[in-house]
Amino acid sequence: MSDIATVPAGSTTAGPDSASATDTALVRRRIRRWLWLFIACLVLSGLTAFPLQTETSLLARLVDATGLGSALPDLGTWVHRVSEGVADGYGRHPFLAYGTDWLAFAHLVIAAAFRGPLRDPVRNVWVVRWAMLACGGVVPLALICGPLRGVPLFWQCVDMSFGLVGLVPLLVVHRLIRALEWQQAVSAHHDFARAVPSP
Repeated sequence: MSDIATVPAGSTTAGPDSASATDTALVRRRIRRWLWLFIACLVLSGLTAFPLQTETSLLARLVDATGLGSALPDLGTWVHRVSEGVADGYGRHPFLAYGTDWLAFAHLVIAAAFRGPLRDPVRNVWVVRWAMLACGGVVPLALICGPLRGVPLFWQCVDMSFGLVGLVPLLVVHRLIRALEWQQAVSAHHDFARAVPSP
């Protein structure tokens, strides 16, 4: 078996000589920064799902106050329809809000899952890959369920954009984890070579 390591595709590390402790620390800091950004967005998405009735009412008033409803009538009509629907549904059947409470909770739970990659990105890279699949799954979900629920196409595009935008930090993190993995493999190879010299 060959002792020559191969640089993975997309790695930012050129070879064994460049895999220094400084490089590793820098890559780890970058991974953590991007992960904290993604976690913050997840937490924000979750927390904003709790006061849904208040938010939709404020959005409707904002659309009217800015004149956006006149400039984009379809958007104005849709925002007011959603606001009225949420107010009517929550007013008559407050237990419906329990569903969005669980949605909010799910976002917070998903955010908590990233504790693993924050501590050990290489070992827990599967969490990042799973999240990438989840972001990609937003697109077919919106395209399939949107028409079934009477959601207009332009709003389906808004929903899909969350998944696509969420992919950006995850792709960056995945690439950085690959580079970190390569650095660790090279370091382990050198340590082994020093401990067990070739005959």
